[in-house]
Parts: sequence; structure tokens; C-alpha cells
Amino acid sequence: MLADQDQSHRDFLYANYSHPVQYDSPGRDDRSNWSLNKEWVDITNSTRRAVNLDGWTLADEDGHSYTFRHVRLDGRSTVRVHTGIGRDTRTDLFQDRRAYVWNNDHDTATLRNDRGRYVDEVSWGYHRGHRH
Repeated sequence: MLADQDQSHRDFLYANYSHPVQYDSPGRDDRSNWSLNKEWVDITNSTRRAVNLDGWTLADEDGHSYTFRHVRLDGRSTVRVHTGIGRDTRTDLFQDRRAYVWNNDHDTATLRNDRGRYVDEVSWGYHRGHRH
């Protein structure tokens, strides 16, 4: 990925911790595409080098998984992965789902590379390692 293919991804790709996830879309959860696309996860490349995300996955605790296809994330950039239907751009990707993925009360978004290795995760609705 980086200069060294086996380098740890700990400081490489991560969910943007200032506002990494919009798991509860604003307004009513009416399953409209507008509402579904207000549910998202930000993935940030904190390094200077671009990375090929082809085959990487983003998954929730219930096993809903999105596989990145033909995505290159430039260095020091962020891509927002929306739940609903849309046209992929350099800054926004769409899972093309018709139902919500991220639980409002608690969940974990886990990012894995194309070999299935853990890269990062972000959780919400947990208190000191335990669910509310």
C-alpha cells in the first residue's frame, strides 16, 4: 500500500474521528434515498501516498458489507461512503442500498483491506467497552 506493502495501517486509513460517522440520518427515517444518503462513514488517508482500495471492505456488526471497487484514495484525502443510491465521485461513494445499515443505538464500522486484515474501526453507543 505505502512504500512497504506490509506496513501497519494504524496511522494510515481511519475513520475521521472528529465526525467519522453519521449513523442517524437527520429527520425521519423514511427510507427515502435522501435519508439513506445522510447516513455515511468517512474514510481518511492520513498519509501522503495514494492507496488502491479495490477489494477493501467496510462492514457493520450485523454483517452488512460494502466492497470498494476501482477506488483510489489520494494521500491526505477523505472519501464519504453513503448508504443509499448515487453516482460515485472522488469524494463520495454509494453503497446503493435501499435500507439503513448503521444502527442508531450502537454499532461498529470496521474497515478491512483486500486480504481481510483489520485496518480500523469506529464504534458508537458503547460506554467503557460495554453496550448501553
